[in-house]
Amino acid sequence: MLRLTELRLPLNHADDALRPAILARLGIDEADLTAFTVFKRSYDARKKSAVVLIYTVDCTLANEAAVLVQFSGDPHVRPTPDTSYHFVGHAPVDFFGGERPRPLVIGFGPCGIFAALILAQMGLRPIVLERGKEVRERTKDTWGLWRQSVLNPESNVQFGEGGAGTFSDGKLWSQISDPRHLTRKVLQEFVKAGAPEEILFVSKPHIGTFRLVSMVEKMRADIEALGGEIRFQQRVTDVRIEDGHIRGVTLASGEELRSDHVVLALGHSARDTFTMLHERGVYMEAKPFSIGYRIEHPQGLIDRARFGPNAGNEILGAADYKLVHHASNGRAVYSFCMCPGGTVVAATSEPGRVVTNGMSQYSRNERNANAGIVVGISPQDYRQDGLAEGPVSPLDGMAFQRFWESRAYELGGGNYEAPGQLVGDFIKGRPSTALGSVQPSYKPGVHLTDLAHPGKGSLPDYALAAIREALPAFEKQIKGFSMPDAVLTGVETRTSSPLRITRGKDFQSLNVKGLYPAGEGAGYAGGIMSAGVDGIEVAEALGREMLSPVSP
Repeated sequence: MLRLTELRLPLNHADDALRPAILARLGIDEADLTAFTVFKRSYDARKKSAVVLIYTVDCTLANEAAVLVQFSGDPHVRPTPDTSYHFVGHAPVDFFGGERPRPLVIGFGPCGIFAALILAQMGLRPIVLERGKEVRERTKDTWGLWRQSVLNPESNVQFGEGGAGTFSDGKLWSQISDPRHLTRKVLQEFVKAGAPEEILFVSKPHIGTFRLVSMVEKMRADIEALGGEIRFQQRVTDVRIEDGHIRGVTLASGEELRSDHVVLALGHSARDTFTMLHERGVYMEAKPFSIGYRIEHPQGLIDRARFGPNAGNEILGAADYKLVHHASNGRAVYSFCMCPGGTVVAATSEPGRVVTNGMSQYSRNERNANAGIVVGISPQDYRQDGLAEGPVSPLDGMAFQRFWESRAYELGGGNYEAPGQLVGDFIKGRPSTALGSVQPSYKPGVHLTDLAHPGKGSLPDYALAAIREALPAFEKQIKGFSMPDAVLTGVETRTSSPLRITRGKDFQSLNVKGLYPAGEGAGYAGGIMSAGVDGIEVAEALGREMLSPVSP
């Protein structure tokens, strides 16, 4: 097959316009084009009045060799690469016939799901330990916080089947390097589990929460059908390490499971587990992350700013954005996890704390757009020992997060309402007393206040100053972004893991052989797609180790 890229057509082109465009671009006759499929479709909206669709297509030609010779040196015409997935090996049927312990996967978010799926597809029959509940029971508990202000610390937005990604926009794109096309494997498994086939070719695919629920259940069933086992409400409280090698784990129930190969797919909020691993001497280090607020605008405002007269076009859908501002105090402020047509959600996992995140359904038809507006911080910013230099404890980032999450709980009224402020008031430095045209979507509710109250602000002073400077600057990129009635809701603290459980090139812990840190919690992913790809690569590394003749 031959791949043709950068094939540009008007937004409202005819349904049958793609085939003649391919013929014209390649200069071939109708009979020479045997078949074609769309591999990717994106758009160029820089000229709002004339949005252009950009296609990548794979073509079957009658005389492919001649066409390739004709277009030699043209980067937009080349052979179609092999995007199929190739397993690193398969276990024989009797592989677990003796005393060989099965691999463990701790956590069943996107990373854990794909690690377990690949291991199961290789015949390695993983046992998954998930501290939370099955996805539908977990959804009920999550609604308990949103509707009744009742938090279940073991079953919420952060913990349970599907991980934090279940209550998100379901974004399925990433900027990671992907020479092996592992993102394609992730997308294909999602389609197999019930996702719409369009995620295979649209430039920024997403699924949304409701669809993710049924998909996660289907993937769980596939893992179990291949010999895997998923155990819910199984919190790991200890690890057994002997002579620098993992030998098993202990559960909260007291049960001990032996294993020489353990995948740590914890997610970024497993703070008690991070602490336990640190106490057991597993090597980890502090890392940068970001903190800030959620901001809400009318989705129509964003659509018009991005698409002009084409706002509302079905192909374009709800518009998103990506913004960055380098503040005068040296801080970078940027938009994070933008959710078109979505809602701001309560995402705490600990009592007495408030955390925000964003979520969208597949339709993206809610009235507001929301995104994190966050400020990058370094370990030096959050160190707890008060020193000016030297190593920072890997656990200091969690203490920093907890402080500001507790402050948000207090400012919100102590009932899981979130502190909020109108953008106009925030910029002018005055408390908000009434909402304007933008109604915040956060549940249980938003308590209007002064997010930058002197001596009792909701973020460090440097973050407040940077965000206050960034909002008017973003107005230059999106007209209306600093509209006075837009709403800021605090706080967004869990943009990524505050630590990294460092691993080597073999994907194993630097000082505990057989332990495979993976995904967001270990500091190696950010979002559903990158976490899924990391799960695949870790499973492959584990598989190579287990299937090696010299494996212990």
